[in-house]
This record gives sequence, C-alpha cells and structure tokens, in this order.
Amino acid sequence: MSEESPFKGKTGLRRVYNALQYSLAGLRAAYTCEDAFRQETLFAAVLIPLSFFLPVAWTGRALMIASVLLVLIVELINSAIEAAVDRVSLDRHHLSKRAKDVGSAAVLLALLNVLAVWVCVLLD
Repeated sequence: MSEESPFKGKTGLRRVYNALQYSLAGLRAAYTCEDAFRQETLFAAVLIPLSFFLPVAWTGRALMIASVLLVLIVELINSAIEAAVDRVSLDRHHLSKRAKDVGSAAVLLALLNVLAVWVCVLLD
C-alpha cells in the first residue's frame, strides 16, 4: 500500500473549500513574488477585454481568451518548478538549470501560441 501525505484526509465540501483557499493563496503568492506573472496578468487584463471589442465570432473570441489564460497557467507551473528547484538547493547545477530553462521555454511557447491564435482569428 502506498503512503499518503499526512496533509490529506479532508473530504467533501471541506476539501473543496480548502482547495479553493490553497489556490487563492497560490495566486496571491505568484502575483506578489513573481514579476513575470504580474506582467502576464497585465497582458491578460488588456487582451481579454480587448477581445470583446473586436469583430470576431464567439468561437474565435473563446480561443483568444483561452490562449491568454494558458500563458497564466503555464507561468504558474513554471513558477512552481522554480520554487521547488530553489527549495531543494540554491547551488548551481546543470539539472536545476535545465528544469528552469524548460519551464521558461514552455512560457515562451504559450506566448507564441497567443500570437498565432490572435493572428489566425483576426485574419479569418
């Protein structure tokens, strides 16, 4: 039998409430501690409302918004990877660098995806 985390155990609505609180704490931490997340949040705060003023179909608008939200999601995951790597050790190590570089590459691809989606929808 595999061992479970001692922090597990809440079930039902209590688990859902706790999960919501942890998620909100994660968003606050990312916004407070991560410059890139703040910049991408500003990017989202401009682009998402802008999508409602552009003459595009609702499906295109949904794709535009989803592509912007994907950047925030990937940035949160990248920030989590960076925090975990730094928690393990602040020493320079090629595997730590690789983990951080790969996370950064994922954010870059998500940003390029925004560009591609917005261009495709707007030129359709």
